Amino acid sequence: MSTAPRVDYQTHPGQYRHWKLSFDGAIATLAADFDENGGLVPGYKLKLNSYDLGVDIELNDAVNRIRFEHPEVRTVVVTSAKDKVFCSGANIFMLGVSSHAWKVNFCKFTNETRNGLEDSSKHSGLKFLAAVNGACAGGGYELALACDEIILVDDRSSAVSLPEVPLLGVLPGTGGLTRVTDKRHVRHDLADIFCTTTEGVRGQKAKDWRLVDAIAKPAVFAQKVRERAEQLAAQSDRPAGARGVALTPLERRIEADALHYEHVSVAIDRAKRTATFLVKAPTGAQPADVAGIEAAGAAWYPLALARQLEDAILSMRTNELDIGTWLITTGGDAAAVLAMDAVLAEHAGHWLVRETLGLLRRTFSRLDVSSRSLFALIEPGSCFAGSFLELALACDRSYHLALPDDEDRAPKITVGEANFGLYPMVTGQSRLGRRFYDEAAPLEAVRAAAGRALDADAAFALGLVTSNPDDIDWADEVRIAVEERVAMSPDALTGMEANLRFNGPENMFTRIFGRLTAWQNWIFQRPNAVGEYGALKVYGKGNKAAFDWNRV
Repeated sequence: MSTAPRVDYQTHPGQYRHWKLSFDGAIATLAADFDENGGLVPGYKLKLNSYDLGVDIELNDAVNRIRFEHPEVRTVVVTSAKDKVFCSGANIFMLGVSSHAWKVNFCKFTNETRNGLEDSSKHSGLKFLAAVNGACAGGGYELALACDEIILVDDRSSAVSLPEVPLLGVLPGTGGLTRVTDKRHVRHDLADIFCTTTEGVRGQKAKDWRLVDAIAKPAVFAQKVRERAEQLAAQSDRPAGARGVALTPLERRIEADALHYEHVSVAIDRAKRTATFLVKAPTGAQPADVAGIEAAGAAWYPLALARQLEDAILSMRTNELDIGTWLITTGGDAAAVLAMDAVLAEHAGHWLVRETLGLLRRTFSRLDVSSRSLFALIEPGSCFAGSFLELALACDRSYHLALPDDEDRAPKITVGEANFGLYPMVTGQSRLGRRFYDEAAPLEAVRAAAGRALDADAAFALGLVTSNPDDIDWADEVRIAVEERVAMSPDALTGMEANLRFNGPENMFTRIFGRLTAWQNWIFQRPNAVGEYGALKVYGKGNKAAFDWNRV
């Protein structure tokens, strides 16, 4: 989709074209009512609640607004405002006219949005109930699978299905296969039938096969959904009487070769195919108690930082495909970062702090799964301390300038308590744990040095940085490393980085992303799917797909 417009991930309910968001005490309802003429780009209609990236941008925004603006909400009911159709999945005609890169980036963001539902359920007590009130296929069922529970209307016609293999010659792109087995424990032979059947499974059989949690006749469907939503809400500890924080529009300036936010900037060097991210430490007096945090609202530094960094990452991933190497830098006072961490730790149980930590956790994870080479540059003026050190630990390599004869200017890094598990990766490990394979000896050595400002030689000795060149070698070593990286095959690097970054224990989330990176990346390019007579290309045209029958 080379002619696609620049994608903006910022929106608000007043701009929604696809979702209706309503509130009733502890229960919010997200109703899918996709505008078929509201596609993000021309060339397709979003019929039968089929979705594109624009739909999921709204969904991500709506869930964030529930998290922050409505702390009283404990259960979100995800349903449809259309009769007899819940969601028919990703729009097939959109996929048919999209570039490979667009399809994969679309699937990645959609994955992150669905994983975010499970993240909020686990860490923030926000529960999700899919009220499937009509046909539910493909990505629509994958959205339901990401919820805590699924109730299906038993009207003799509504079914759940994953028809990608038989209809399109591709795989479910947002975790469907993995959640069917790993989360719902559908027996593998039944799952095999389910994933190769176009008409899906309905009623009692869907419940018996564990594809849904409950069924209800149309006359009592709404009542059963309400009762179960209230039961799920009773399990949550989100505060009933707290005042929400309005997520005001981000202040940003977008230039041809730069993005500017208050706490984040990105400078693009198109000739070198690199982007330099600068993440800035807090400045000035910062609130230290919950009253001050609540009063600051969306301007509270950690929340503002998380929102700005997330927007920068998403914008660069989607809009700058040929900028393949990101140089991660920081600037400011490391003591201010560590003071921020102390406040986050002290008030971690407060709902707003907890939600902010969740947004930071998910934003750092977006960095982990971005198909970009990530190099951290630790230079004078850097503040890779505590939470900011996570940025360097997420990188493929880190270069730390050694200035043995200039102690005052020598950049330092500081390990904080935040680095020992406050921001777990999707593997469940801390980035330090991932770095050292959870081996006791190196982690104990790092913990013994926690709180100390470490220069390049000390950081290198502990294994915390990749290289510690002095000021004579710095410019050449960094330049050569970046130039060599930029010259390599982006395809090979994407596969290599995904393998090396996730070296820890496998779980449902790593399998979802691993399968997206490997299987779907490959299958989406095969002629059986996207060739002139591939299943995805001929769908809806009355022609039969022509397959190459060789097993590869």
